[in-house]
Order: sequence, then structure tokens, then C-alpha cells
Amino acid sequence: MKRGGMIVALAAFSGAMAVMAGAFGAHGASGKAAEWLRTGALYQMVHAVAAIVATGLPRGRGPAWLFVAGGGLFAGTLYAMALGGPRVLGAITPIGGAALIGGWLWLAAGSLRR
Repeated sequence: MKRGGMIVALAAFSGAMAVMAGAFGAHGASGKAAEWLRTGALYQMVHAVAAIVATGLPRGRGPAWLFVAGGGLFAGTLYAMALGGPRVLGAITPIGGAALIGGWLWLAAGSLRR
């Protein structure tokens, strides 16, 4: 497999899921569920693209993995709650958010190193 191939494939799948969730949030859900779907879709899409870009950067693979994993966890818990899952999943959502933040900080630190 090409360098970054698995990350790019997972990020592309993540982007497709974000489009589906956003569309469902816009056309098939209402209230809090629609809000969770839109928020999840936004964060998942942004980080899917960030993961693809990061794979091409020096020291970008680690942050890319955090973007994919964190985006999936963050958005996935919101999607699950929007589809009727228990609200206790909301306690897991910040773990995904922390992974996203960690990815950005790792990318920043790696970019400052020579």
C-alpha cells in the first residue's frame, strides 16, 4: 500500500459519511438531532480533508491518524445520539475532540521542528 494509503482511504470514507450525515441533518432530522448531525458532519469533513493534506507533510502521519480517529469518535457519538442512542455517549464526544486538538498541536509542533 502506498504511503498514507490507509489514512487517505479512511479519510475519504469519513468525508463520505460526513456528507451523508449532513444531508440527513438538513432533510431528515429536526431539533437537537439535526443540530448534532450538522455539527458532527462539519467537524468530520474538516478533519477528513486535514488528514488527507497532513499525509503529504513531513511528520504528518501521526496527526493524520488523530484527525481520522478523533473525527470518527467525535462525529460518531453525535450521530449515534441523533439516531436515538443514549445521551451518555455525549460523555465520550470530548475524547474525540481532544484527539482532534492533539492532532493540530502535533502538526504544529512537527512543523516547527527541523
